[in-house]
Amino acid sequence: MDKKWWHQAVVYQIYPRSFNDTNGDGVGDLRGVIEKLDYLKELGINVIWMSPIYPSPMDDNGYDVSDYVSIAPEFGTMADLEELIAAADQRGIKIVMDLVVNHTSDEHPWFVESRSSKDNGKRDWYIWHKPKPDGSMPNNWNSWFTRSAWDLDEETGECYLHLFSKKQPDLNWTNPQVRNAVHDIMRFWLDKGIGGFRMDVINLIGKPSDYPDGALDNVGVMGIDHFANHSHAHQYLREMHDKVLSHYDVLTVGETPMVTTFEGKLYSHPKRCELGMVFQFEHMDLDKDSNFAAKKELDLVRFKEVMSRWQEDLHNQGWNSLYWSNHDQARAVSRFGNDIAYRVESAKMLASTLHFMSGTPYIYQGEELGMTNTYYDTIDQYDDLLDHHKYDILINDEQLSDEEALDIIRPFSRDNARVPMHWSNQPNGGFTSGKPWLVMNENYKIINAQAALEDSDSVFYHYQKLITLRRNSDYANVIVYGWHQLLQPKDPEVYSYKRYDDQKSLLIVSNFTDRTLERSFDEKVIRIVISNYKGSSSDLSALKLRPYESVVYEITM
Repeated sequence: MDKKWWHQAVVYQIYPRSFNDTNGDGVGDLRGVIEKLDYLKELGINVIWMSPIYPSPMDDNGYDVSDYVSIAPEFGTMADLEELIAAADQRGIKIVMDLVVNHTSDEHPWFVESRSSKDNGKRDWYIWHKPKPDGSMPNNWNSWFTRSAWDLDEETGECYLHLFSKKQPDLNWTNPQVRNAVHDIMRFWLDKGIGGFRMDVINLIGKPSDYPDGALDNVGVMGIDHFANHSHAHQYLREMHDKVLSHYDVLTVGETPMVTTFEGKLYSHPKRCELGMVFQFEHMDLDKDSNFAAKKELDLVRFKEVMSRWQEDLHNQGWNSLYWSNHDQARAVSRFGNDIAYRVESAKMLASTLHFMSGTPYIYQGEELGMTNTYYDTIDQYDDLLDHHKYDILINDEQLSDEEALDIIRPFSRDNARVPMHWSNQPNGGFTSGKPWLVMNENYKIINAQAALEDSDSVFYHYQKLITLRRNSDYANVIVYGWHQLLQPKDPEVYSYKRYDDQKSLLIVSNFTDRTLERSFDEKVIRIVISNYKGSSSDLSALKLRPYESVVYEITM
């Protein structure tokens, strides 16, 4: 496989409205990102992925775009973005934009025209169908945020498709004018010098022309068996690569719900000329049975199987993205670690376990501090559309009490990740001098960037060491391109695996419990590469692992 610059990159995701507010309106802004570039340079990352900063009614916090080639006033100006791109470039950091083109806002001029009449020139830029003769929706598809994926437009008597909010109508990608318009948008941003795109739910852009009823239950949302990973999505991505991406050296990552390793190879194999890598979600579904189920303990055996399969199946056949959390996932240390007694240890353990895998790692803002979930008392305190949709189902369909519904919502709420960044122990965590758009987690007084930078043993500096090992060390090649071998796959408490190439071999051992455990390995240790505890043992014949201890060894070949 040809080596690409983004193979060795480490990406930091910024959720702009929650990162750093410089004008006191309670919403983060582009000036705030510029202000923190030196912090990010010190961490060691070399790519920033920006969640959407385009004009938007903010029904889904910017993932409902009303203008693809401007900047939302609450975030700043185009001049601010251009300054950010240049200032980041001076620090060796590339800016990756969020490309949200499965759907637009219903306030986008394209949709305003489309819904104005059946014979408007942009009518078929979106997906319109007549209701069934009995007045019901065209098919049984659900959306992620509503009971039906269709909404009736009273003026024209037809329904439009929206796989998310009813204010997020899906574009009709079968229309070449739509595809050409998206290509023009991409060129606009690429010509400003950005380093690539994260493509929102890009595997949903191909839909079957007959729009049949969904048949499969318990697969996320009804109808996903038809609208995810349709062959047309691959065709449209190849066209996008041919017309646009092939002319630039950029990172592309597709958000791809319901993708398998086989489909991951189809999207990311370099000879297929589609995407650089994909976000898969298999490992994000292992501590819950469904979107409407209570949190359960992580099945580590199953987790290891999933992660190892992605490592091995895509080796030299595609490329992995590596992540624990993002703007759609709860805080990793609360979800998979112990965010009270062993917050620092388990945050570091999770980082080491992931960052020694092959693929491009993604760090979500605050993850490098070990930020935790924020649990609210009432549904009204939650901003997330998905939480309110879940609440409606749990209360009205499942007949749960208010507290029972909230107990299901709290551990997985996307707001857990969207609570503003903790910069200091000052009021509102130093995020804003005004009122934060989302209620802060009170533990900012202890967990914050200032405290982390002043503590040489903090989670921040552990991430810094991991990034240095991947980007600039004698171990870089084996970490980025080496083979993967899972060890002791049936162990329900310890995750151990090897990474090796022709020159070096590494053993990664992580305790996922709050107990001291003993394990045995046959390998011979050369040195400890990194550990989240001082004084880790090198006796692999009788290795004692303290709670959430994670050790990486260089071992003999």
